[in-house]
Amino acid sequence: MNFDYPTTVRFRCIKCGICCGDTKEKTRRILLLRTEAEQIAKTTLQPISKFAVKIKDRAPYSYEMKKRAEDGKCVFLENNRCTIYSLRPLICRFYPFELKILHNRKYKFLFTEECSGIKKGRILSEGYFRKMFRLAHAKYRQTANSNRGS
Repeated sequence: MNFDYPTTVRFRCIKCGICCGDTKEKTRRILLLRTEAEQIAKTTLQPISKFAVKIKDRAPYSYEMKKRAEDGKCVFLENNRCTIYSLRPLICRFYPFELKILHNRKYKFLFTEECSGIKKGRILSEGYFRKMFRLAHAKYRQTANSNRGS
């Protein structure tokens, strides 16, 4: 596992919900792997079309979460809390971080300072990023294996 990560970043989620929808400055794309959309559909007993739209050219992602027209927030956000928290997509689990693929199979974690939880809490360890890295690889592998079987 070859990745770089921010060694001095502090982060603690303050449950503000900014990551769950659009702001005046940014339109968010909450992307889902096919396996994530299928699991959400199965658990919530809703068809995928109720909460997500099919997308192309964003591999490995297959869907984009729908947002409420009135406030641009994720359809699963209620009172600044995620109603599918244990099923939340990888992209949500990573925020305010993102994993960029560089050259030579090297990866780099980046973060956005738009998140109010940045500069709060403790400095995140290499172990924190290693855990996220493993989660991403496991989810991508699961999706790739699932795609081969379809």
